[in-house]
Amino acid sequence: MDFDMLGLAPRLVTKLAELGITDPTPIQAQAIPHAMNGRDVMGLAQTGTGKTAAFGLPMLDALMKNGEKPSPKTTRALILAPTRELAKQIADSLSAFSSGSHLKTVLVVGGAGITGQSRRLEKGTSILVATPGRLLDLIDRGAVRLDETQFLVLDEADQMLDLGFIHALRKIATLIPKERQTMLFSATMPKQMAELAESYLSNPIRVQVNPPGQAAEKIEQCIHFVAKAAKTDLLVELLDGHRDELALVFGRTKHGMEKLSRVLENKGFAVAAIHGNKSQGQRDRAIKDFKEGKVRVLVATDVAARGIDIPGVRHVYNYELPNVPDQYVHRIGRTARAGADGCAVAFCAPDEMSDLRDIEKTLKTTIPVASGRPWEVLGNEPKRKPAGNGRGGPRRFGNKGSGGAGKPKGDRPAFGKPAGDRPSFAKPAGGGQRRRKPQGNRAAG
Repeated sequence: MDFDMLGLAPRLVTKLAELGITDPTPIQAQAIPHAMNGRDVMGLAQTGTGKTAAFGLPMLDALMKNGEKPSPKTTRALILAPTRELAKQIADSLSAFSSGSHLKTVLVVGGAGITGQSRRLEKGTSILVATPGRLLDLIDRGAVRLDETQFLVLDEADQMLDLGFIHALRKIATLIPKERQTMLFSATMPKQMAELAESYLSNPIRVQVNPPGQAAEKIEQCIHFVAKAAKTDLLVELLDGHRDELALVFGRTKHGMEKLSRVLENKGFAVAAIHGNKSQGQRDRAIKDFKEGKVRVLVATDVAARGIDIPGVRHVYNYELPNVPDQYVHRIGRTARAGADGCAVAFCAPDEMSDLRDIEKTLKTTIPVASGRPWEVLGNEPKRKPAGNGRGGPRRFGNKGSGGAGKPKGDRPAFGKPAGDRPSFAKPAGGGQRRRKPQGNRAAG
């Protein structure tokens, strides 16, 4: 099947050919015909399978045939995405598909000047790509209204739920006419998705490529069981084996990834970092340099797990495992894009064994072991009991119902400090006043 057979306008098919896009992906082949018939669509497919074209091409086709110009401060089509990176990626793709036509695409996201975005919306736009928070800001300012919106797309809807956008989505939905076409695309299917689909979609057709939670078939996965302190050395060793190929490295924290990027830079790697502490300009430059090959290693938090569509990414490293299993699928989905092969390498420290179990349960498979042996110590570790001392106050690591601060039971130190370094406040010396500034290792009393 080719795009001609899907019924798209010849102008769009020609533009796709100019961009080197000739054969529809499975999600495109399934979703586009239904969307062109005006049906609401719920699409389930992993990242990297071509969802943007799946909802974008039928929408562009309809807007091109309509030919009407939008009224001032309105939009014909609204696309909502959870992150700035993903929103920009969608806007860039749609602009490329529609170049040379009368259609105009506007991007509005946080981290950029809202005044300039307001000005770009004054004359109206054919397509508005937005993150929910910034869109509500613009609506509150009177910069845009949604009463003439004919198409609504929710992309990566599961992540919007994860990020707490459900209330923003509900508010936005009340501002859009009920007579519209809605398309919802997601890589996973959490329980809340059924509620979201019921609220937004009318008699939708469901199209599905990979079962929710499954990783793309062309991704070769493996895991290294490695102590936390040895992760950086192992990462350097593995990256050193393919310095000329693009690699993404994911971790959990902003500060941790910033520190890791500096270490890799000192090791001679062309590296950049993107995370929540970076400005939008810094994040855009980092991704641009990564796409152009000026940067070979991109270190990121989950802000990039769904916002990077770079076919050249050959390797994805989970330096730290995510504590949300579905996020692992999205991270490794940054490789093996557009039909290419990819490699996903994960590191697992002892305290990440429960995360690994949850990930493998979601994948319904066991990730092949590249080195080391599965850690067992945390698997048998008893869970910490809920806090409480029987009198309504907090319990200090083993003071069971004593009512006072007391001393930890056994050899277990309180608050993570070595037992010998912690001064005791249980009893003032000689029955006098409580000591204000305990010194050294000397216990008071």
